[in-house]
Amino acid sequence: MADVSDLKIQEAYLDVRSDKSDTNWLLLDYQSDRSDRLVLTQTGTGGLSELRDALDDSKASFAYARVTYSNDKESQREKFILVVWIGSGCKILRKAKISVHTADVKEVLRVYSIEVAARERDDLKEDPIVGRLRKAGGASYDGI
Repeated sequence: MADVSDLKIQEAYLDVRSDKSDTNWLLLDYQSDRSDRLVLTQTGTGGLSELRDALDDSKASFAYARVTYSNDKESQREKFILVVWIGSGCKILRKAKISVHTADVKEVLRVYSIEVAARERDDLKEDPIVGRLRKAGGASYDGI
């Protein structure tokens, strides 16, 4: 079981979800290589591109992000994504535990439209994610 009891995680989650905050992503990392305790390591206001830059290839991490996109000329949508990052240099034992720990993380980062399994930074490019969010959102009038 992953330990997600750090109160800073819940505070950052609420901050990302808040319409009054510019914070649009958070990053959770393991406290150490041998620990199953997740801690808030970073938050940001620069969207998915900034989040991509914050990821470490040697780690497994979890991220939560608000994605804003235009549905048409008059409207904007905000949706939330859960990112499960497994960097290329992540240790085998950590990789093995990540699927079990994802369930624990989902109990804290509860509300999201899609889950993104990311193994490389290109998995977090905005256009494909917005396409997935549009499909998940249901009402799409532009043929996607």
